[in-house]
Amino acid sequence: MNRIWVVVPAAGRGQRFGAVIPKQYAPLVGAPMLVRTLDRLLAHPKIAGAMVALAAHDPHWPGLTELEGKPVRTCIGGEERADSVLAGLRALADSVGNDDWVMVHDAARPCVRHHDLDALIEQGTRHSDGAILAAPVRDTMKQGAPGGRIEKTLPRSELWRALTPQLFRYGALFGALQQVLNDPALKPGITDEASAIEALGGRPLLVVGDDDNIKVTTLHDLALAEFILTSPA
Repeated sequence: MNRIWVVVPAAGRGQRFGAVIPKQYAPLVGAPMLVRTLDRLLAHPKIAGAMVALAAHDPHWPGLTELEGKPVRTCIGGEERADSVLAGLRALADSVGNDDWVMVHDAARPCVRHHDLDALIEQGTRHSDGAILAAPVRDTMKQGAPGGRIEKTLPRSELWRALTPQLFRYGALFGALQQVLNDPALKPGITDEASAIEALGGRPLLVVGDDDNIKVTTLHDLALAEFILTSPA
């Protein structure tokens, strides 16, 4: 198996984060969070390089072209996450084939661990529809009703939190995103790459990942990410 390229959508503004700069550039252990995320990914021996989808005229991008001895390439992303991922895949067309595996990883998940990447690659490349890292839900889950009342309790044994990276064959993911983004009935339901595959009948594999592979959404999350990254492994 060839080494795997990873697409990192980083064109968002992160409005819920509450800072003057997009959250992917918030300082984290001495570097912008996006750089910490890329460094974590590119230090893995099976990752070949990264394609980062940026906002047009992004003034914060540090101009990286290489990290951990591997290429860092950029392209212009889109308004929504799926648009940015599709742009990143399109920009990789000269580097990967339809049957090659590609990953997609959130710019704001800097704490992903290498043993989780190992598990995702080892299990996901044996599954025809690809795979995602995910964490089983451990809390009791309630479905709400109008007025803030409980409608019912959901069986948590069937519920998972979707994480990233997510791993798919290049041609399958590219084709799925193209199709769903051009379908007004399907596009609103596409919140991650797996949902695009699912919309066309695929059933990606769930690979158990660590709970501390958090997505930084608030300043509190940023402090937690710093704690995770600076704590002994």
